[in-house]
Amino acid sequence: MTSFPETLARALRTNPGGPFVTFYDEASGERQELSTTTYANWVAKASGLLVDEHGLERGDSIRIDLPAHWLATVFLGAAWNTGLVVTDSESPDAVVCGPETLETWAEGAGKRPTLACSLLPFGVRFTDPLPQGVHDVGIEVWGQPDGFIPVDPPAADDAATSWSGAETSHAELFGGGGKTARLLSTVPPASPEGAELLAGLLAGGGSLVLIVNATEDRLAAVASSERATQSSDHSS
Repeated sequence: MTSFPETLARALRTNPGGPFVTFYDEASGERQELSTTTYANWVAKASGLLVDEHGLERGDSIRIDLPAHWLATVFLGAAWNTGLVVTDSESPDAVVCGPETLETWAEGAGKRPTLACSLLPFGVRFTDPLPQGVHDVGIEVWGQPDGFIPVDPPAADDAATSWSGAETSHAELFGGGGKTARLLSTVPPASPEGAELLAGLLAGGGSLVLIVNATEDRLAAVASSERATQSSDHSS
């Protein structure tokens, strides 16, 4: 039995410099690669943002309403690192969203912490002002430290996800054999399939190539250049 913090610590010991998440956006030309260490730094910053800046606590629920993007993998890690439960609920305790659903979540920004990601290259801020009460991740995350130690870390039997009310514990997500491969996927990480894939790769020492806006030919070309195997659910 294990939890996300323990799994990430093990990955940092065994393969700190190896790639963990490689992101391609074929529409913008962005390519972003996070080694295990860089991923852990981003997770620490996002953890501080959620807990220290916005007061979230172990057991609170969070909706990560982001498309297939490297920041979705970061906020999944931050949620699991701090004992938050990733959910698809329409009434979560906190929300992280992108430009496409910003207006939807802005209406409740006064009731819950609402953080928005521009999804521009390098995780920069929005170019236009955000609605009142919505926090710009591209502004707030950079001031957070590169290290974060949870005061109240999640236990192995704590819920890590809750999809349609069905909970999955940290032990169930991270306690198995994991995935050792380098896999290419287009599945949004903050979905049941995507979260399970990310957790399995972290637990098994594998890595993720996440790609959006690509043709089938381009998917095959990137898989070849990255020496990755196309995940069976890459076109979901």
